[in-house]
Amino acid sequence: MAVSHDYPGALPQVAIRDMTRHDIAAVLRIEQASYPFPWSEGIFRDCVRVGYVCCVVEIDDILIGYAIMSTGAGEAHVLNVCVAEPYRAKGIGGQLLEHLLEFAASLQIGEVFLEVRTSNVSAIRLYQSLGFTQIGVRRGYYQAATGREDAMVLRRLLGKRR
Repeated sequence: MAVSHDYPGALPQVAIRDMTRHDIAAVLRIEQASYPFPWSEGIFRDCVRVGYVCCVVEIDDILIGYAIMSTGAGEAHVLNVCVAEPYRAKGIGGQLLEHLLEFAASLQIGEVFLEVRTSNVSAIRLYQSLGFTQIGVRRGYYQAATGREDAMVLRRLLGKRR
Protein backbone atom coordinates (compact mmCIF):
# COMPACT_ATOMS: atom_id res chain seq x y z
CA MET A 1 0.00 0.00 0.00
CA ALA A 2 1.41 3.40 -0.96
CA VAL A 3 1.54 5.96 1.80
CA SER A 4 1.63 9.67 1.06
CA HIS A 5 4.18 11.66 3.02
CA ASP A 6 2.91 15.14 2.15
CA TYR A 7 2.13 17.08 5.29
CA PRO A 8 0.70 20.44 4.22
CA GLY A 9 0.27 22.57 7.32
CA ALA A 10 0.37 19.70 9.82
CA LEU A 11 3.16 17.89 11.60
CA PRO A 12 3.52 14.27 10.54
CA GLN A 13 2.60 11.55 13.03
CA VAL A 14 5.92 10.12 14.14
CA ALA A 15 7.09 7.52 16.62
CA ILE A 16 10.23 8.19 18.65
CA ARG A 17 11.90 5.23 20.32
CA ASP A 18 15.27 4.16 21.69
CA MET A 19 17.93 3.38 19.11
CA THR A 20 19.24 -0.18 19.12
CA ARG A 21 22.32 -1.65 17.51
CA HIS A 22 19.99 -3.02 14.82
CA ASP A 23 19.16 0.55 13.75
CA ILE A 24 22.74 1.58 13.13
CA ALA A 25 22.87 0.61 9.44
CA ALA A 26 19.80 2.76 8.66
CA VAL A 27 21.12 5.60 10.84
CA LEU A 28 24.48 5.43 9.06
CA ARG A 29 22.80 5.68 5.63
CA ILE A 30 21.03 8.89 6.69
CA GLU A 31 24.23 10.27 8.25
CA GLN A 32 26.31 9.57 5.14
CA ALA A 33 23.68 11.09 2.83
CA SER A 34 23.43 14.20 5.02
CA TYR A 35 26.99 15.24 5.82
CA PRO A 36 30.23 15.58 3.85
CA PHE A 37 32.14 14.44 6.98
CA PRO A 38 29.81 11.85 8.58
CA TRP A 39 30.22 10.00 11.83
CA SER A 40 31.51 6.45 11.44
CA GLU A 41 29.59 3.28 12.23
CA GLY A 42 31.92 2.80 15.20
CA ILE A 43 30.94 6.14 16.72
CA PHE A 44 27.25 5.24 16.56
CA ARG A 45 27.95 1.78 18.02
CA ASP A 46 29.93 3.34 20.87
CA CYS A 47 27.15 5.85 21.63
CA VAL A 48 24.62 3.02 21.99
CA ARG A 49 27.08 0.81 23.91
CA VAL A 50 28.03 3.42 26.52
CA GLY A 51 24.43 4.38 27.19
CA TYR A 52 24.11 7.81 25.64
CA VAL A 53 20.54 8.92 25.01
CA CYS A 54 20.12 7.55 21.48
CA CYS A 55 16.74 7.67 19.79
CA VAL A 56 15.30 7.24 16.34
CA VAL A 57 12.20 8.67 14.72
CA GLU A 58 9.98 6.64 12.41
CA ILE A 59 7.00 7.22 10.16
CA ASP A 60 5.09 4.07 9.24
CA ASP A 61 7.97 1.94 10.65
CA ILE A 62 10.49 3.67 8.35
CA LEU A 63 13.46 5.12 10.20
CA ILE A 64 13.79 8.74 9.04
CA GLY A 65 15.98 10.38 11.67
CA TYR A 66 17.88 10.11 14.92
CA ALA A 67 19.29 12.07 17.83
CA ILE A 68 22.08 11.45 20.34
CA MET A 69 22.70 13.22 23.64
CA SER A 70 25.15 12.66 26.47
CA THR A 71 24.26 13.44 30.07
CA GLY A 72 26.26 13.92 33.24
CA ALA A 73 27.16 16.32 36.04
CA GLY A 74 23.79 18.05 35.84
CA GLU A 75 24.02 18.91 32.16
CA ALA A 76 23.37 17.39 28.77
CA HIS A 77 25.07 17.78 25.41
CA VAL A 78 23.20 17.21 22.14
CA LEU A 79 25.77 15.49 19.95
CA ASN A 80 23.87 14.73 16.75
CA VAL A 81 20.40 15.36 15.36
CA CYS A 82 19.57 14.44 11.79
CA VAL A 83 16.44 13.91 9.71
CA ALA A 84 16.57 12.31 6.25
CA GLU A 85 16.37 14.92 3.50
CA PRO A 86 12.85 14.14 2.19
CA TYR A 87 11.44 14.66 5.70
CA ARG A 88 13.19 17.92 6.60
CA ALA A 89 11.37 21.20 7.29
CA LYS A 90 8.27 19.33 8.50
CA GLY A 91 8.79 19.77 12.25
CA ILE A 92 10.38 16.37 12.83
CA GLY A 93 13.74 17.73 13.98
CA GLY A 94 11.88 19.88 16.49
CA GLN A 95 9.98 16.86 17.77
CA LEU A 96 13.24 14.96 18.22
CA LEU A 97 14.78 17.86 20.12
CA GLU A 98 11.71 18.29 22.33
CA HIS A 99 11.98 14.57 23.13
CA LEU A 100 15.61 15.04 24.21
CA LEU A 101 14.77 18.12 26.27
CA GLU A 102 11.91 16.34 28.04
CA PHE A 103 14.17 13.40 28.82
CA ALA A 104 16.89 15.72 30.16
CA ALA A 105 14.35 17.51 32.34
CA SER A 106 13.16 14.16 33.71
CA LEU A 107 16.75 13.59 34.91
CA GLN A 108 16.72 16.96 36.73
CA ILE A 109 19.29 18.32 34.26
CA GLY A 110 19.58 22.11 34.42
CA GLU A 111 21.08 22.98 31.06
CA VAL A 112 21.57 21.50 27.61
CA PHE A 113 24.41 22.44 25.26
CA LEU A 114 25.08 21.88 21.57
CA GLU A 115 27.33 23.04 18.76
CA VAL A 116 26.11 23.96 15.28
CA ARG A 117 27.95 25.01 12.15
CA THR A 118 27.74 28.78 11.73
CA SER A 119 26.60 28.14 8.13
CA ASN A 120 23.65 25.93 9.17
CA VAL A 121 21.06 28.70 9.33
CA SER A 122 18.00 26.40 9.34
CA ALA A 123 19.33 24.42 12.33
CA ILE A 124 20.23 27.63 14.18
CA ARG A 125 16.68 28.92 13.67
CA LEU A 126 15.25 25.64 14.94
CA TYR A 127 17.43 25.68 18.05
CA GLN A 128 16.57 29.31 18.77
CA SER A 129 12.86 28.55 18.39
CA LEU A 130 13.30 25.95 21.15
CA GLY A 131 14.89 28.44 23.51
CA PHE A 132 18.58 27.86 22.82
CA THR A 133 20.79 30.94 22.97
CA GLN A 134 24.34 31.47 21.82
CA ILE A 135 26.95 31.47 24.57
CA GLY A 136 30.13 31.23 22.53
CA VAL A 137 32.01 30.19 19.41
CA ARG A 138 34.42 27.30 18.91
CA ARG A 139 36.90 28.36 16.23
CA GLY A 140 37.68 25.73 13.60
CA TYR A 141 35.50 23.14 15.35
CA TYR A 142 34.12 21.39 12.25
CA GLN A 143 35.95 19.84 9.34
CA ALA A 144 34.98 21.58 6.09
CA ALA A 145 35.79 21.27 2.41
CA THR A 146 37.92 24.42 2.61
CA GLY A 147 39.61 23.58 5.92
CA ARG A 148 37.71 24.21 9.17
CA GLU A 149 34.43 25.90 10.09
CA ASP A 150 33.46 27.61 13.32
CA ALA A 151 30.71 26.31 15.57
CA MET A 152 28.22 28.35 17.53
CA VAL A 153 27.88 27.03 21.07
CA LEU A 154 24.25 27.17 22.20
CA ARG A 155 22.67 26.53 25.58
CA ARG A 156 19.13 25.95 26.76
CA LEU A 157 18.29 26.34 30.43
CA LEU A 158 15.65 23.77 31.30
CA GLY A 159 12.51 24.94 33.01
CA LYS A 160 12.82 28.25 31.16
CA ARG A 161 11.86 29.30 27.66
CA ARG A 162 13.55 32.56 26.76
